Amino acid sequence: MLSKKMVDAVNSQINKEMYSAYLYMAMSAKANEDGFKGAANWFMVQFHEEMVHAMKFYEYVANQGGSIKLAAIAEPPRSFASLLDMFEKTLAHEQFVTKSINDLMELAIAEKDHASQALLAWYVTEQVEEEKNDNEIIQALRMIGDNKSALYLYDKELSARMVTVPTDFSKGVTAAMGAA
Repeated sequence: MLSKKMVDAVNSQINKEMYSAYLYMAMSAKANEDGFKGAANWFMVQFHEEMVHAMKFYEYVANQGGSIKLAAIAEPPRSFASLLDMFEKTLAHEQFVTKSINDLMELAIAEKDHASQALLAWYVTEQVEEEKNDNEIIQALRMIGDNKSALYLYDKELSARMVTVPTDFSKGVTAAMGAA
């Protein structure tokens, strides 16, 4: 059973993961409006990944007998200076999430909560991948600079990203991930 302190912290993380999904949906909409169809696709795939992250925490709390408490989701930004700016903000946001996951792990360690530590180990690894992906895209966009032809081609490359996570959680995220 989870301590009240851990339940509260994980519920807070659920909100952060839902905000992440909301942020990436907003970025997808803005990229689409700006004609970056590939980036819009990339951000929508990211939206789905963040929903899985939120649902894994949601299901974990429920399965541990904790009470789910959903909070309001803040409005994400709607304007960005450029595609590079979007991805720089994506990296900054993922670094914020990484710190939050690390804080959760520290709490789980302090509470000697081995089950939460096992769950959080997955998120720690996931955050390394998230930041790596963002850094690679930022590096490419910085190399491209103002070259519109190169930016067009890179946007096409971003369109190749596909959803590889489940999108139906009606039977639970664990079940959906097993079927995926």
